[in-house]
Amino acid sequence: MTQRRIQAQLERAQEEGWFAQSELLPELREGAARRLGVLGLLTACTFVFFVLLHMPEGLRIRADWLHILISGVAIVVSLLLFGASRKLCSSPGRLLMLGRVYQVAMALIIGLLAHLAPWASPSAATTTLSTSWSGVAVWIIIFSAMVPDAPRRTLWLASVTALMDPLTLLVTIGLGSPTPPPTMLPLMFGPTAVAVLTAVVSARINHRLGRRIHEAQEMGSYKLVELLGRGGMGEVWRAEHKMLVRPAAIKLIRADALKSDAASSDQEAIQRFEREAQATALLQSEHTIELYDFGVAGDGSLYYVMELLDGLDLEQLVRRHGVVSPQRAVFLLRQVCDSLAEAHDSGLVHRDIKPSNIYVCKRASRYDCVKVLDFGLVKPTLPGQVGPAALTAQGSITGTPAFMVPEIIQGSKEVDGRADLYAVGCVAYWLISGRLVFEADNAMKMIVSHVSDEPVRLSARTEAPVPAALEQLVHDCLEKDPARRPQNARELAERLAAVDLGSAWTQERAKAWWEAQREPMRPDETVDPLETTAPH
Repeated sequence: MTQRRIQAQLERAQEEGWFAQSELLPELREGAARRLGVLGLLTACTFVFFVLLHMPEGLRIRADWLHILISGVAIVVSLLLFGASRKLCSSPGRLLMLGRVYQVAMALIIGLLAHLAPWASPSAATTTLSTSWSGVAVWIIIFSAMVPDAPRRTLWLASVTALMDPLTLLVTIGLGSPTPPPTMLPLMFGPTAVAVLTAVVSARINHRLGRRIHEAQEMGSYKLVELLGRGGMGEVWRAEHKMLVRPAAIKLIRADALKSDAASSDQEAIQRFEREAQATALLQSEHTIELYDFGVAGDGSLYYVMELLDGLDLEQLVRRHGVVSPQRAVFLLRQVCDSLAEAHDSGLVHRDIKPSNIYVCKRASRYDCVKVLDFGLVKPTLPGQVGPAALTAQGSITGTPAFMVPEIIQGSKEVDGRADLYAVGCVAYWLISGRLVFEADNAMKMIVSHVSDEPVRLSARTEAPVPAALEQLVHDCLEKDPARRPQNARELAERLAAVDLGSAWTQERAKAWWEAQREPMRPDETVDPLETTAPH
């Protein structure tokens, strides 16, 4: 065992010990700080109710005035803490320091009220003390439950708080309160000792649960920050690198979502996922999403870390802002072709090109920069490249019904880059018309249409003028026979560049469009029911 592993185990043992680290995890600290102000407000209300409920008629005895004065101090201190919690909400550490002082101070006040000459008669107070928990004991439990702290600090802070019980008894005896007999002391202070133990156990449980949640939110060197989207296979989160403070996006994929059938093992799914991640990482086109890391989380979920993009996908673009002009469509599609050309040269077929997998974003001073996402269904086409196991799950149709390729639906073994070009044609159809190539009320009808039906001419699905050459190119991509489509992504890019558009989509036009948008660019958290992976 290496020295590093021994050190790691020692650190883990210290963290898991009864008196673990003296600092709270950030998530617990922020939550405790938020609840501290609420506790101060509730405590102030409780003392107001206490004074009104026990206000004696005529305030005949001296102790009544002392009770009211001490209760008034408790109300003022509690309200001050509540006010401080509003001002120091961004500084949880400083607020919790005030809270620790408040915990001891309130125990002092509660102890004085409990041990001073009672509101009614000494005999009634003595009976109450001998048959119930002291107010200090109850306060320790309430405070530790609402404002948890690290186990080590909870031990000494609860112990100091508990000492306020016998200390205030000595003070009140000096002020003239009756001295309880020695036989009553265990009954008076035993519950306070139990409260200290309860607080430490509670802190220990909170620490362990908080640490497990914290670890569950960590993916390698990254920490999950905000959920960005959720789909059929998993979730996408905004994340941050622990050391580099670099924002990233993390896609979590359930292991069972990658299984080809019930007989597939988790290990097979993980191996396929690793090959997919490695295939994506090898791609270097500026229009392919950059992969930073990948791995398996503690709960068995698979994840990969990718660059965080400032923009929206093409599905959201059309749904939110309407169809795009032919000039802009060509500008975006040529970038898609650049990404696919490299993938096809490497012997990889994306197999799931669709608007939601094509992101248009703003990067530095560039606008309308395209990134092709989610190479999770890539399949090798060069013999001997990755091994006998296909990257996609065997025995199933992979892809999205609205953008599925005829030869994939028919189970052809000769699937190459021209399959992605069919899907690019579907994307172009969507961008320019805002309509799907084939529309149906269920996925199966849509799949059948891709195999047997001819698409409606693009110009008939939109009121905006479409250049004839562009319309013909889109329909060439939608040919059922791969031999009649453009034969590679570079050819498609060249034909797109050759279309006479009258005017070009420039960076100046793109910048003006982006600056005109006022709504935040972030992914939706819903997925179109027709855009799910269809089982065979």
